[in-house]
Amino acid sequence: MSTGIDASRLHDDDLFRELGHLYETRMEALRHASDDALAEHTARTEELETEYLRRYPAREIDPDRLRAGARAR
Repeated sequence: MSTGIDASRLHDDDLFRELGHLYETRMEALRHASDDALAEHTARTEELETEYLRRYPAREIDPDRLRAGARAR
């Protein structure tokens, strides 16, 4: 079970801040956290990313991040 405020209740600024913090702490959690803490980190990241995608289904896609863009590089 994930802790923290339900992602659907966060304002956009809070959602972005929470995602940024999780990305900043991911490597430390992966390398040094207990199995339970890593699982919690993963679950919270998934919850927040899912909420982001729900709010922004037509998010801006960078063409360089697509397969064709990678081939062009």
